[in-house]
Amino acid sequence: MKRFHFIMLFILLVETSIQINAQTCKPSGGIRGRKPPPGQCNKQNDSDCCVQGKFYTTYTCSPAVTSATKAKLTINSFQKGGDGGGPSECDNQFHSDDTPVVALSTGWYKGGDRCHKYITINGNGRSVKAMVVDECDSTMGCDADHDYQPPCPNNIVDASKAVWKALGVSQDNWGDLDITWSE
Repeated sequence: MKRFHFIMLFILLVETSIQINAQTCKPSGGIRGRKPPPGQCNKQNDSDCCVQGKFYTTYTCSPAVTSATKAKLTINSFQKGGDGGGPSECDNQFHSDDTPVVALSTGWYKGGDRCHKYITINGNGRSVKAMVVDECDSTMGCDADHDYQPPCPNNIVDASKAVWKALGVSQDNWGDLDITWSE
């Protein structure tokens, strides 16, 4: 009987370890910041610009997606000339700030598998559906392609102003909000 209990305990520990490892997303590396050329980092929406010599962590993964995936909601302009930089990855188009659209961290973006799919974002006691149109790159940054901004953390839902409005967040609090999202 002791042997049976030992085997069951061993199986339980292995299963728990596998589940924990599946939920873990470790850094994949990092990059050193380069100072943006004058006027090359768009500071709209209080965007950060890379700092010369600063180490930025990179990720190829994001936390596991669940029925209520925890994330940080940030703000981004997907319009031409906005702080999002170039056109969206999914369709090579710009999108109005009045449309509920988002960019997801690299792991959640899944190489474009979520392009044009809607996610439900829950925050501030409300929810909104938004279409995935872009990647918030967690693997690269501090270059012209990324508007001289650092790589995204691995848990970001970067949202248009329309998403923030739909969640009822006052404009002076736009920029960083704990949320959950689901497919």
